[in-house]
Amino acid sequence: AMASTLAVVAALAAVGSSHAFLAPAPMAFKGPMALRSTAPFRCAVPAVSRRVNAAALGLNMVSESDLKGAKEMIEGIVDKTNANPLMVRLAWHDSGTYDVNIKEWPACGGAIGSIRFDPEITHGANAGLNTAVKMLEPVKAKYPEVSYADIFQMASAAGIELAGGPKIDMKYGRVDAAGPEDCSPEGNLPDAEAGDEGKYGGAGGTASTEDTTPNGHLRKVFYRMGLNDEEIVALSGAHTLGRAWKDRSGLGVDKTKFTDGSKVARKDGKEGVGKKGGSSWTEKWLAFDNSYFTTIPDEGADKELLKLSTDKTLFGDDGFKPFAEKFRDSEEEFFKSYAAAHKKLSELGSKFEPADGIKI
Repeated sequence: AMASTLAVVAALAAVGSSHAFLAPAPMAFKGPMALRSTAPFRCAVPAVSRRVNAAALGLNMVSESDLKGAKEMIEGIVDKTNANPLMVRLAWHDSGTYDVNIKEWPACGGAIGSIRFDPEITHGANAGLNTAVKMLEPVKAKYPEVSYADIFQMASAAGIELAGGPKIDMKYGRVDAAGPEDCSPEGNLPDAEAGDEGKYGGAGGTASTEDTTPNGHLRKVFYRMGLNDEEIVALSGAHTLGRAWKDRSGLGVDKTKFTDGSKVARKDGKEGVGKKGGSSWTEKWLAFDNSYFTTIPDEGADKELLKLSTDKTLFGDDGFKPFAEKFRDSEEEFFKSYAAAHKKLSELGSKFEPADGIKI
């Protein structure tokens, strides 16, 4: 059964992936709390009955064993399909809608699993992410008590770790958004390049992200989430994974010598790239390391590698530059900052049951 499941998700993965927080430049994205139980279940009832009762109360009764099973299944899917960048992008675009100034859940957005619903999944910045959701549906089917929000964030952490990145101190037990009414408005995610009018972002979303500079735009997006300059730079370093697809974002080219399937892209040296094509930021775009930070400022880097405005500003902006140079010079420092920033991003807007979450 596991082999047949992996075969299905491998076929879906062939649709391809692009990287987290990469929005098409031409598109200007204008665009009841769960009850808590106050008393334990004291009667001896079958586990199934307890789960049904918990569901009726809106409680997340996910078990540690289910989470471990889901994690193992997800790791198998990611490893077989090389969908690491796609899973990172799915989770980040779910959590990246968060607005720190909105105090009500789930109106605040964030890592609440709302990206699985239309209209959010059809937002311009989320092009292609329906493939990622479909790839993870077998996990939800086998472990129905694990929330979509947990599955998405678990897949992202697995994608980083399997690519040789740092271990993320994740916790689980997220409560899912209930339906389309819980989706954030379009416009909260960042643009990679300016639109036709020379502006990044737009007036949509929960707060305007419009700016005439890439650094100003990045700050409007990430400060709205409650993130700082170090975290912006660290998370940008995840562009060491993945590719931009011309048919999705309008960026890059159809294929390069690094993405045509002729070169090994994985850090472990295994073959396989998923769908061929697209433009990558780094030569080994399925390996998580600090090569993004060594490539962007290198004027001698291969011209087929991407260097977008929101990449180059990390070495030009006075607030970003010290962190970018530190991560260029030390992969250890990058991994340390990245792991902390990824964990923070994965928990934005999340409501956990139990309140402290579950570690596995």
